Amino acid sequence: MAAGKEATFTEHLEALRATLIKSLSILAIGLVPIYFITPYVLETLIKIILGKNTVTLNFFTPLEVFILQLKMALLLDILVCFPYISKQVWKFVLPGLYDNERKLIKSVVAVSSALFIAGVLFCMFFILPALINFGLGFATDEIRPVLGIDNILTLVIRISFIFGLMFQFPLITYALLHFNIVNYENVKSKRAYVFVIILIISGILTPPDIISQLFLTIPTYALFEIGLFFGKKCGNLNNYSDLNTTNREGKNHV
Repeated sequence: MAAGKEATFTEHLEALRATLIKSLSILAIGLVPIYFITPYVLETLIKIILGKNTVTLNFFTPLEVFILQLKMALLLDILVCFPYISKQVWKFVLPGLYDNERKLIKSVVAVSSALFIAGVLFCMFFILPALINFGLGFATDEIRPVLGIDNILTLVIRISFIFGLMFQFPLITYALLHFNIVNYENVKSKRAYVFVIILIISGILTPPDIISQLFLTIPTYALFEIGLFFGKKCGNLNNYSDLNTTNREGKNHV
């Protein structure tokens, strides 16, 4: 028994090692070609964010743009290689799961990924341009904006990632209600507290200005309401299913 357990444990370690090697290898292979297309990606990204504003982005140290492109290349490399890495991780954990667990994980990963992408795109095309326009609106003939490219793109990456995370709210709310961890009526009666909590989290995650905070708070609370709505529907379906089961059992008993 001990030998069998040791062999099984060793096999798991070898499988994990193979998964890590394959994942790191694909990242290393993809980094070089992705780095060369990064300048075009940055140019497109800047055009989306700045829109029609004729603003020049500046850099203040000789290697600033190079380091920024390297960071962006690493991020793009992870995004491009993510499907392959996910497949390798899935192959590693798959043998230890039951069929119902596999279906559940597949659904959760698919929905979570879609929500994260939706959050990033929503931020890129709506929130960030609005935020930039709001900030540039304070410019006058005496006060001219001087924007650093590193600061702008760091803000873009940070805010986009935060929106991707906050867009998980419908899934979290739905899961809590679906698995009866919380009660729909209790959550419904505490909407005000949820709004305040979201407002506090948004204040912590966003830059220190009320506009960024509201830009994150309002969509996140709307997503909470969406999750609450579908969670209620799920609860109604579960109650209907339980009622049918009870009726069938009553008829069989008669």
